[in-house]
Amino acid sequence: MRIKVKAKTGAPREAVNGFMEDGTLKLAVSARPVRGAANRAIVALLARRLGLSRGKIRIVSGESSRTKLVEIDGLEPGQLKEALG
Repeated sequence: MRIKVKAKTGAPREAVNGFMEDGTLKLAVSARPVRGAANRAIVALLARRLGLSRGKIRIVSGESSRTKLVEIDGLEPGQLKEALG
């Protein structure tokens, strides 16, 4: 499945901040967007919260943007909201 993610980088703590009205998932990571560190932190945070390996999660587009399209293998849409909501 693919989801839209809006990320806040350089946050004091990492968190999943829920879903926006359009279904976009809001995240906060402490890593700064330098040399892909924030993208790696986003993948790691999602993997931890969803109980998946990092290899099952990848950023498909928006690598240099706050809004990203993330693909997650092995997860159904209902499971996403249940695990993160």
